Amino acid sequence: MDRQHLRQHILAARDALPKQEQTAKSQAIAAQLWRLAAFADCRAPFIYVHFRSEVATAELIRQCLAADKEVSVPLTITDAKRLDPYRLTDPETQLIRGYCGIPEPDPTKTPLFDARRIDVVLLPGSVFDARGGRLGYGGGYYDRFLAEQAPQALRIGLAYEMQLVAAVPTLPHDQRLDYLVTEDRIIHVE
Repeated sequence: MDRQHLRQHILAARDALPKQEQTAKSQAIAAQLWRLAAFADCRAPFIYVHFRSEVATAELIRQCLAADKEVSVPLTITDAKRLDPYRLTDPETQLIRGYCGIPEPDPTKTPLFDARRIDVVLLPGSVFDARGGRLGYGGGYYDRFLAEQAPQALRIGLAYEMQLVAAVPTLPHDQRLDYLVTEDRIIHVE
């Protein structure tokens, strides 16, 4: 299956998961993530704000803020095809409807965060494999962010187990993960 068909197939299956199941699996994934020392000990995580059927991150963001982590979240800059990190301290008042309806930081209420200080990036995606392969949604925003703005950051993908395939058909520009966390396991990519 080519990249686009594989992406469509897995996203349709993910979207079909009942909301209750998405919530339970997201909670299990967050619990697994906190067991990972590389995440639990990080100081400045960059966390996607979930949208539709993605692994939910709202509670995880609140937990990180309560743990005094310097949380940054992405603002999509479509004309430049990039993500910019903005410091988030109050998700209730600092997030607005952004690109494609995704909750994003309001740049009038949140400061830009220095991407060089980010030590962990939590990545969404459509399809993953146990070798660190990841397909996003086709725009390349996270690949560019990792390659150009935060190459020093540890890369952790969050996915439901049903999003894993034997091998993601990757391209040279695709950035690999260091870890993949699902509701069932933590995969350390060697």
